[in-house]
Amino acid sequence: MPLNRRRKPSAEFSVASLTDIIFLLLIFFMLTSNFVQIKPFELPESDSKTTAPTSIIIAISKNSEFFHDATPVQFQEIELLVKKAFIKSNENKDFTITIVAEKGTPFEEVIEVMKIAGKLKVKSILATQPKS
Repeated sequence: MPLNRRRKPSAEFSVASLTDIIFLLLIFFMLTSNFVQIKPFELPESDSKTTAPTSIIIAISKNSEFFHDATPVQFQEIELLVKKAFIKSNENKDFTITIVAEKGTPFEEVIEVMKIAGKLKVKSILATQPKS
């Protein structure tokens, strides 16, 4: 009489469908993400290699024109824009204003944006380009 052996279930996991799901997620996030547009300015140079998170970008031209996401805005509107973005981020403690000031911009303009950040108790950084 032959003995019947029990067959063990396979413990292998098929990853063939997982690659399809990852590919679909990649396409979804690429299509729904917001691409930040910065006006092409000549930025001040720096030796720093540090990168910081960006929550909102305020650009200032050397003609004292202000931009939010490449859209011209008045200086008086900046505080309201920052407040809205800060509230939208659920008052995230890592909320950061990135100031993109063109080379030759009066520093008083940059200080005014930094004062807005200080008033709202959020971080502010100045965007620079690497030294050549």
